[in-house]
Amino acid sequence: MKRNAHAGKISGGGFSLNTLTDDDAYDIHLASLEILEKTGMFVEDPEALEVFGDAGAEIDKGKKIVKIKPYLVEDAIRSAPSKVILAGRKPENDYLLENNRVGFTNFGEGIKIFDIHTGELRETVKSDVAETAKMVDAMSEIDVYERAVGAHDVNPAVAPLHNAEAFLSNTTKHCFLGPISGFLVKKLVEMAGAVVGGVENLKERPILSFITCPVSPLRLVQDTCEIIMEGAKSGLAVNILSMAMAGGSSPVHLAGTLANHNAEILSGIVLSQNTVKGAPVLYGSSTTAMDLRFGAASVGSPECGMINACVARLGNYYGLPTWVAGG
Repeated sequence: MKRNAHAGKISGGGFSLNTLTDDDAYDIHLASLEILEKTGMFVEDPEALEVFGDAGAEIDKGKKIVKIKPYLVEDAIRSAPSKVILAGRKPENDYLLENNRVGFTNFGEGIKIFDIHTGELRETVKSDVAETAKMVDAMSEIDVYERAVGAHDVNPAVAPLHNAEAFLSNTTKHCFLGPISGFLVKKLVEMAGAVVGGVENLKERPILSFITCPVSPLRLVQDTCEIIMEGAKSGLAVNILSMAMAGGSSPVHLAGTLANHNAEILSGIVLSQNTVKGAPVLYGSSTTAMDLRFGAASVGSPECGMINACVARLGNYYGLPTWVAGG
């Protein structure tokens, strides 16, 4: 099992970028609690509305607005595991997520690729998924594989199954992907179970995790709810990842965007923990700023790095495994 070096411990064991004090993080936490209690989240899925309602949240079924009491958020943070083991097909590629250990994954999801044989810029296909998985498998610096590209030469309704077949067959590292729906989560669990000798073995050796994104601002849409709930039931980790854009789908200033981002992730964690207490979750982010000239996400910008350094600090503040864009 890989236990990567600690980053920025108080003992002086590493370089760190300290963006938020504990008081700063607490202020953002309080702002997010106020958003969740007073404004609430739009929750599209009927089963998710029931889960929130049974937990004690205030539900407006007509508007599908859920207002979440602070104690529900605090309870969910406490019950979410602070340590998650991401198993690989080879045990030496198991990766441990816990406080202050920093590792790396590839970025995703590219929609076009330069063909190394023809030099053509083209849409990605299933064979590209397999090739990127092989490349990541060979790179000791990369700890887990996220679907780097997508198979655009298959039926999009079942593309996650094709993507999973391609990368599970070509890397021995832990894998992440966005499964589109709860139905496909179940099918992917069956596929990953077949790789490790059965679904029961998958609970002991979870070689696959899921990614899902709330829609900013403050919306848990149908597929996000389904993936969070089915992931919790399967025992596989779900990376709840906001992709808010400061100046577009969230406030233009850093503090407001962090409060909005934080509220979205915390609402997903509440849903997860009230589906199955103790279900593994990751506090995720690809939140960045909108390029106001082009109306596009500024991935790789200084603002992206600043936001996600703060997000990493918030995840650390909560004691949750955290996944952020590097900037």
